[in-house]
Amino acid sequence: MASLEIYPAIDLKGGQCVRLYKGDMDQATVFNDSPGDQAGSFVAAGARWLHVVDLDGAFAGEAVNAAAVEAIIASSGAARVQLGGGVRSVAAAGAWLEKGLSRVILGTVAVREPQVVREACKAFPGQVAVGVDARGGKVAVEGWAETSELEAVDLARRFEDCGVAAVIYTDIDRDGAMTGVNVQATEALARAVSMPVIASGGVASLADLQALGATGVIAGAITGRALYEGAIDLAEALALAA
Repeated sequence: MASLEIYPAIDLKGGQCVRLYKGDMDQATVFNDSPGDQAGSFVAAGARWLHVVDLDGAFAGEAVNAAAVEAIIASSGAARVQLGGGVRSVAAAGAWLEKGLSRVILGTVAVREPQVVREACKAFPGQVAVGVDARGGKVAVEGWAETSELEAVDLARRFEDCGVAAVIYTDIDRDGAMTGVNVQATEALARAVSMPVIASGGVASLADLQALGATGVIAGAITGRALYEGAIDLAEALALAA
């Protein structure tokens, strides 16, 4: 299989590490009270990246779990950290990058105000990703509470020419459900655009990671619940993906 970057996920709600079921804020399982400690354990297992989402921020439209994110950055060592959820302006992106993030993820704003993505890419080359979160192939926004009529591929294609570092494609119906990743849709998106595509939602086993790597076109995979519940051993996944 082609090499695949593994992104252990830390989703933040009320200052704690949680996992949602299919994006439902009312179905949150708490896995760790200390986001900093969780980050440290992932880094100790060999993670080179951490994927962090401020779930409360995604609904509020601004940072809510800032202290937890800062604790993760402080515990990340040599690993790089990317953050999504509530980053809705060039100024907000810049403020986070100054605090030590390696990459910010713009989601809702990519749909509502695409020029913000273009401006951020220009201001912070190589440090801006676009989050394409889809339910039934249609893009969802505002913390996945609203589904638009926009197709996932069409949204990604809007940013082909502005220097986006990566596209993070999440299949919401599989997120946190441990039902397996949507390889087909992720591969189709990766073949439709020239930007690196990272798979998210439903990664439940090493077999899922192998299937993503076998496509030869998917750059990375985000995994959360499978790590927390022990279905995937991070060190083993990193070795396989390398």
